[in-house]
Amino acid sequence: MKKIEAIIKPFKLDEVKDALHEIGLQGLTVVEAKGFGRQKGHTELYRGAEYVVDFLPKVKIEVICTDDLVDRAVEAIQQAARTGRIGDGKIFISEIQEVIRIRTGERGEDAV
Repeated sequence: MKKIEAIIKPFKLDEVKDALHEIGLQGLTVVEAKGFGRQKGHTELYRGAEYVVDFLPKVKIEVICTDDLVDRAVEAIQQAARTGRIGDGKIFISEIQEVIRIRTGERGEDAV
């Protein structure tokens, strides 16, 4: 099993969620985040004072899936989250050793 973490622009969340649902992934976790990469933030003017916004709003999506769904899930996220502009985000994939459903005690792929 794999864990896919994707950092995306907030307004792309619904599109990514729908794309993952279409390939058969049922559950995901969403966390509001702030960060920056090559964008480096930007300067804003508020009541005549200039200030730097270092951390931009992002959304972090976490999905656990079977190995056979990883490529399709990554492709779905890429297509749904892409705007073609800097700051579209990143996808991280890591190995999951074990999953346990708390309510039933199921383990492994049955718990996903």
